[in-house]
Order: sequence, then C-alpha cells, then structure tokens
Amino acid sequence: MPDQGRPSTGEQAKRHAFAQLRQAILRGDMAPAQRLVENELAEQFGVTRASIRAALIDLEAQGLVERIRNRGSRVRVVTVEEAVAITECRMVLEGLCAAKTAATADDAQLDRLTELGTAMTKAVADGDPLTYSQLNQELHTRIQEFSGQRTAVALLDRLNGQLVRHRFRLALRPGRSQHSLVEHLAMIEAIRARDPEAAEAAVRAHLTSVIEALRG
Repeated sequence: MPDQGRPSTGEQAKRHAFAQLRQAILRGDMAPAQRLVENELAEQFGVTRASIRAALIDLEAQGLVERIRNRGSRVRVVTVEEAVAITECRMVLEGLCAAKTAATADDAQLDRLTELGTAMTKAVADGDPLTYSQLNQELHTRIQEFSGQRTAVALLDRLNGQLVRHRFRLALRPGRSQHSLVEHLAMIEAIRARDPEAAEAAVRAHLTSVIEALRG
C-alpha cells in the first residue's frame, strides 16, 4: 500500500523503488525469469511508472534485471557458467579484502570473525544449513568491511547480488556446509595470524571449491 508521506515521483521515488526491488530480488521474493510489470510495481510501491522504469534501468546495469525486446523486463536468469565467471572475479577481489583485513584488523574485529566461525561450527553441528548460509554471508561481508577497501566492496556488492539463487541452492546441497566450514575456518585462522598471503590463499581455495560445486 502506498505510503502517503513518500514522494511518488522524482529521484527519491526512483531510489525507493530501486531499493525495494533490489531487496526483493536478493531475498528471492522475485524468482529468475519472473516478469516485472511496471503498472503492478508502481501500484505496489506507490510511485509512478516512470520511477519504476528508471529503477529497472539501474537494476539492469547491476545485472539483476534484463529487458526483453517487445516483452518488457524480467528478473535476470544467471547461468552456471556466468555464476562461475562472477565467482572467478570474486576470487581476486575477496582475496584482496582478506589480505587487507589480515594486515590491518584490530583485536575487536578479529574477535568478531572468531565469533562468526564459532557460530558457523554450531550451525553445522545442529544441521541448520539456512543459518549457516546467513552466517557464511555475514563472514564474507565483515571481511570485506574490515578491509577498508571500498572500491572492492562496491564491486563485490554488485557481483554478489547476481549469485543469490546459486548460493541458496549450494547452501541446501547435502554435505556442502561441512565442506565449506573447513574452508571458512582456514580463512579466519589466516586472518587472525595476521598473514595476508595465507588469508588471500585461503579465500582463493574456498572460492575454487565454490566453482567446483557450481559445476558439480
């Protein structure tokens, strides 16, 4: 239902529509190949069709939406090979972030990563892959955040948005969490040892394993 206090037109309305649509896609509320009907979305978010159209153009630039000629827009379908290519790019950027974090993290930040590792271990022991997946995402996010490498973080945010569906499928694959846990604990250990080279190598090893799982 439209919010009477929110502008329905202009740049602010476009930003609102963009943020709401992006979150819906990232949460999986909108499935790959789902049609995005401008009239329906305009009514849902209480903005004009022009604001929705502008938001869809921005989402297309982020790789989350694709526009089909004479058929409108839909949530982009990311193939396995595209997911592999994106993960190869992640390998370079996340490796950089891990190395930076190993070199510069303070004790409180290192303790936070350790806490996440402990929580991930518990989630695996409890047989809770969805909680594990959420913690996995948070670990990667914190390593990026603690690195202070804003350019890499911005690029990763765009890349990771395109992988939501594949990540969800991997998270539910039997045995994947146990395998992944060992790799994440190795990343944490290398960062705690303040060893940039080992931290980067651990991230690369983990994402190489992700690529193998995507292709498997």
